[in-house]
Amino acid sequence: MVPEERFNALVDEFRSVPGVSVPGEPGQHGFGSSALKVHGSIFAMVLGGRLVVKLPRDRVNALIGTGAGAPFDAGKGRPMKEWLTVTAEDHESWLALAREALDFVGSAHH
Repeated sequence: MVPEERFNALVDEFRSVPGVSVPGEPGQHGFGSSALKVHGSIFAMVLGGRLVVKLPRDRVNALIGTGAGAPFDAGKGRPMKEWLTVTAEDHESWLALAREALDFVGSAHH
């Protein structure tokens, strides 16, 4: 499965979740237009064929430590502490980490 198809499968999983907006909705363009958002904040997106998710800093470090992910650098020369580039390429890993990201980002708005 190509990354875009895998991401589209994720989008379908989250489409019905309250507060979540999915890519391709009207009025979205530019950075984050191909992202999953909850309450307007990005929690998962695909960049360069990799899933990128927002997680707590400690969790990001732990996943990098186990080899499940890599630091995410938005082109600024330094990794962003709460973002993880997922190195796994299977749907189950993507779904699990995206769910975790949704919980993390979604809970910050309550």
